[in-house]
Amino acid sequence: MSLFSRSSSRGILPGFGLTLGVTLLYFVVIVALPLVAMLYKSANLGFADFWTIVTSERALATYRITVSTAALATLLNAMFGMLLAWVLVRYEFPGRRLLDAIVDLPFALPTAVAGLALVTVFSANGWFGRYLEPLGIKVAYAPLGIALAMMFTSIPFVIRTVQPVLEDLASDVEEAARSLGASNWQIFTRVIWPAILPAFIAGCSLSFARSLGEFGAIVFISGNLPFETEVMSLLVFIRLDEYDYPAAAALATVMLVTAFLMLVITNSIQSWHLRYAERN
Repeated sequence: MSLFSRSSSRGILPGFGLTLGVTLLYFVVIVALPLVAMLYKSANLGFADFWTIVTSERALATYRITVSTAALATLLNAMFGMLLAWVLVRYEFPGRRLLDAIVDLPFALPTAVAGLALVTVFSANGWFGRYLEPLGIKVAYAPLGIALAMMFTSIPFVIRTVQPVLEDLASDVEEAARSLGASNWQIFTRVIWPAILPAFIAGCSLSFARSLGEFGAIVFISGNLPFETEVMSLLVFIRLDEYDYPAAAALATVMLVTAFLMLVITNSIQSWHLRYAERN
């Protein structure tokens, strides 16, 4: 009996050939073909035209705005997402299950609705905006508003990657460290943090990637001002609206390459951390 047949005989789903075929068909139709079509459209431009489009003054401004606001959103997500995951795992309090369910709300809520809600709250006459703007803190139609929109849609990635690892940590290891005289800070930095670091890096990376491609929540709160609050995804949409498909494909290719390189770097860091942990 072959390896494939032995493996499939223990499975619940149909055999290896059928499951692999369905998986590959899904991957090709849903993922590979659109990406190949986009790359083919970009390749038809030629290097000179491609370089002119992706290095135009307006495109460079969108890169700067998108990356800077995504980095700020990821930094905030790293702090607050980690704290919220810790609270949900380590403490029991009234409304804990409701808060845990609300964490997934950005996944279910249309991002355009989130953008409208943020505008309502942070506009000049909004609930918070009316108090912030006299202090010189402009949120709506400003880079800060873009960062908040990105944070709203991407914070679940940090929480949902760190939370299961915290839940699986054995309490006896912490108790052993405490019995040896370790302080709470030493237990966190030397016992807990090394265990959750790979998941934390993965969550932050997914949060950053999600922020780079965000569109619906940003389009309402950013104001869409070229060179000031225009993000990369919006510029791609504008080029599509102008029927300039090659330019849209070129800009989208830059986003794709950026996301791919970020994931490669993240996986490399995680692999290094795992090898380091095994050696020590």
